[in-house]
Amino acid sequence: MTSETHTQRIYLGRELRRLRDAAGLSGRDVAPQVGVSQPTISRWEKGEKVPSMPEARAFADAVGASHETREHLLQLVEAARSEVVAWRAALREKGHLQDEVRELEATARRLRNYQPVLIPGLLQTAEYARRVFPLVDRTGRQDYAAAVAARMQRQEILYDPVRRFDFLITETALRLRLGGPEVLRPQLDRIAQVSTLENVTIGVIPLDAPPSAIGWHPFVIYEDVADADPFVRVEMVHGMVPPIDRPEDVAVYQSLADNLARDAVYGADARALLDRIAQDQAHE
Repeated sequence: MTSETHTQRIYLGRELRRLRDAAGLSGRDVAPQVGVSQPTISRWEKGEKVPSMPEARAFADAVGASHETREHLLQLVEAARSEVVAWRAALREKGHLQDEVRELEATARRLRNYQPVLIPGLLQTAEYARRVFPLVDRTGRQDYAAAVAARMQRQEILYDPVRRFDFLITETALRLRLGGPEVLRPQLDRIAQVSTLENVTIGVIPLDAPPSAIGWHPFVIYEDVADADPFVRVEMVHGMVPPIDRPEDVAVYQSLADNLARDAVYGADARALLDRIAQDQAHE
């Protein structure tokens, strides 16, 4: 990550490091006073993560910041938290972002993934992913072959029994025609197979289900996160929205996911629906 991709985060990280050094404190000294781990302090200073406002205030107290310095620090935090990273900037020095996503996924013991348009990346077959990347890439800069390979490697996390995955997929997403039966049948079979894992729940929201709520866009909720509160990740057409981690905002997504989950079918019913979709597509 460079200053071109997360400018405000880099500025903030440098200021945090400057204040800590000026106070003659190490990251290990500051961490317990802020209520986080030393690696979290390091991630803040590298611009990899942004502290919450309460954490920033605790950091200012820990380093003995003046009122003026404290207010400046809080302004930097607010700017970093609202910064959207454009895909063209994020991909300037790399061929894909799958490794970054994999690192994020490794921080959480529970992922709640809602996808109304596409099959989630953790469930995609290689051929499905190969067809998706060119369609969603608005920069023309991605290395599609490397991105597909990295996405397949990401899927290894599904087999870690200490982690839990809850997927909600609309029937519309499952019926998206990214190829003929030779592409879609294996993809639907893949979803059915993964749904049998004890640590994975796959809910399919049928087209004819009376909606309890409307999910306007895809999102992933990261829960039971190491050394951090839950957060939400949202991707837009033009770029990445900063991680959403204010408790009141995360609660909005958690409530929405709960409502959407009530509309879904699971287990044998979900697999039966997957089979019907495959049969429909084979006869179209």
